[in-house]
Amino acid sequence: MADPELEAIRQRRMQELMAQHGTGKQGNQQNPDQERAQEDAKREADERRQMMLSQILSSQARERIARIALVKPDKARGVEDVILRAAQMGQIVEKVSEERLITLLEQINSQTSKQTKVTIQRRRGVDDD
Repeated sequence: MADPELEAIRQRRMQELMAQHGTGKQGNQQNPDQERAQEDAKREADERRQMMLSQILSSQARERIARIALVKPDKARGVEDVILRAAQMGQIVEKVSEERLITLLEQINSQTSKQTKVTIQRRRGVDDD
């Protein structure tokens, strides 16, 4: 296939995808003002969350959670949720140090660790007894 033909097929496919994406969005698209308000509310909630975490966690603990979030964002979010819930319930009265965060991470890992089991099944040949 020649390059101009390939390019024409790509252009046509892109137009089809854009048309599908555009019509799909218009059916359940909200008012732009509502979308902006939702984005602002989400951003504001995230800022409040980060502010609360900065008050609860020491700088070393925040750095460790940030490093965890680079690799496993869902795990970091879960740890943050646990810490925020504990703080709201009054179980945390002082800043969480890195050592305490590590013990908390170990507890969470032991509760949520998945046991992997490998089973090897050997096939028997026709002449095996």
